[in-house]
Amino acid sequence: MKLNEILKELNLREVQRWTLFSIVIGIVAGFGAILFYLGLSAFSNYVVGGIGGYYPPVPGGEPQLFGHPATSIRWVLFLLPAAGGLLAGIIIYTYAPEAEGHGTDAVIDAYNNKRGFIRKRVPIIKAISSIITIGSGGSAGREGPIAQIGAGFGSTFASFLKLSDRDRRIMVICGTAAGIGSIFKAPLGGAIFAIEVLYKSDMETEGLVPAFISSTVAYSIFSSFFGWGHIFTTPSFNFTDPKELVFYGILGILCAMTAILFVIIFYGLRDKVFKPLKIKPHFKPAIGGLLVGIIAIIFPEVLGTGYGWTQIAINGDIVRMSIILMIVLVLAKILATSFTISSGGSGGVFAPSLVIGAMIGGAFGQFMALVFPGIITQPGSYALVGMGALLAGVAKVPIAAIIMVSEMAGNHNLLAPMMVASTISYMLAGKWTIYEKQVENRASSPAHRRELTVDILDSALVKDAMTTDVVTISPSLSVQGVLDLIHKYGYIGYPVVDEKKLVGIITFEDAEKVPFDKTDSTPVKDVMTRELIVAEPEDSLEDALLELLDKNIGRLLVVDSNDPTKLVGILTKLDIIKAHAKLSSRR
Repeated sequence: MKLNEILKELNLREVQRWTLFSIVIGIVAGFGAILFYLGLSAFSNYVVGGIGGYYPPVPGGEPQLFGHPATSIRWVLFLLPAAGGLLAGIIIYTYAPEAEGHGTDAVIDAYNNKRGFIRKRVPIIKAISSIITIGSGGSAGREGPIAQIGAGFGSTFASFLKLSDRDRRIMVICGTAAGIGSIFKAPLGGAIFAIEVLYKSDMETEGLVPAFISSTVAYSIFSSFFGWGHIFTTPSFNFTDPKELVFYGILGILCAMTAILFVIIFYGLRDKVFKPLKIKPHFKPAIGGLLVGIIAIIFPEVLGTGYGWTQIAINGDIVRMSIILMIVLVLAKILATSFTISSGGSGGVFAPSLVIGAMIGGAFGQFMALVFPGIITQPGSYALVGMGALLAGVAKVPIAAIIMVSEMAGNHNLLAPMMVASTISYMLAGKWTIYEKQVENRASSPAHRRELTVDILDSALVKDAMTTDVVTISPSLSVQGVLDLIHKYGYIGYPVVDEKKLVGIITFEDAEKVPFDKTDSTPVKDVMTRELIVAEPEDSLEDALLELLDKNIGRLLVVDSNDPTKLVGILTKLDIIKAHAKLSSRR
């Protein structure tokens, strides 16, 4: 068999292997999404609805799975987030503390810093605690939990198969893509999100194709149970007037400013309010939930995911969602989400980001329609564009945001406006990100640092760093003479040369073994080391350094490639450090 045929066969086997892996992850994540969605819907319906008597509107594309219980104790509604926070906090900090917060960040951290390892119990604890947190009225979303559920299975599957760290990381990407793509009914967006969310300004492109497969399989399974429609229904929005790009650009600026505010409040409350509290972390989510309940007394719209209110903003229903209410809900939702998650509760920030973006866009669109009625004819479209722009800025996923929002709404007619607004928001938001575990790019990630950084020492040669002006000694020189040279030059090792031939080396350690009263009478040849560790001029500095470290010595004698008795130089660790610094400065 020819070499090219062998390579083709090996490549085919790799494709087949990853196709199989991706399908398995997609199947498990798809059914996991079904169970999580059913559990969350049931818990929310019978707790917030059945006990608190609050049934928020649902987005146009999501089915009503359960009937509404007739009995309720409305005043208890505002205590439910605290009760849910207490129960979730106890579960999280007892069994899996890494399940606290928004799970996507934990996935990013596992990928970049933990070789893709996620403990087996984490997905289960994350699912249970998120169902309790969100289902009791906590302001959080489904993306974090389902991302951690899918990624957790991918990590476990890789460990079961004893795959490499690289393969485990790709499986984490597959699980994330499958979870996001299924529960948001956005298979393409889910795959792009999984490879884009890891970095602030880069993508994990090697996981793209497996992510496509996993996301598509999971989406197909999930939609087979809950229907193939989109999460949101939208009017027939169209982009027909280029002048509107100016307004969409302004919306991008507003979303960038809001994204920065969101991040500041979110982590400010965590670091300056909840972390300093001198109580067990088990109880902090209850305090966060109590604060959410206080907000909900006036603005119950902040409870839960808030997708139904987003749908109303998209519809442009100014009677149910006035401009003033939408503006107020921007800050209220930021605070409620921060109280829920920054306190240690479990849930995602994806849904709150979409809600906040929709409120900004909805209010801006309605206001501009009043000022410029001849230009702004579809104010609800700004709510949709605001969703993508806010997500792009706050999560550093501009491409995924555009694609996912378009898929979730089933409307691709606003791609151009969304690209403008999302790009502006992403750029202006700068370093601010809701995912603090994101690194700048692949080169900054410990997962790729070795493979993406040019190994300077490997590309440099011994002859580039060695010292050629070597002080040598005769085998007949006394040990005292060696000690005098050490005192004079500071070198602690000297090659021993006899008639221009290298015969050994003597170091300070060798010399100090000779009794003080015999240093004058003892010749070097009696104490020198004859078994030499040498390097050649064409050896790489990396190999030389590894030899120094492996043998635990401070210098290598460099000999001619064709004559091992001909000394041409000496190489020390200091020489290698100097060469590395010099070569690095040129890059």
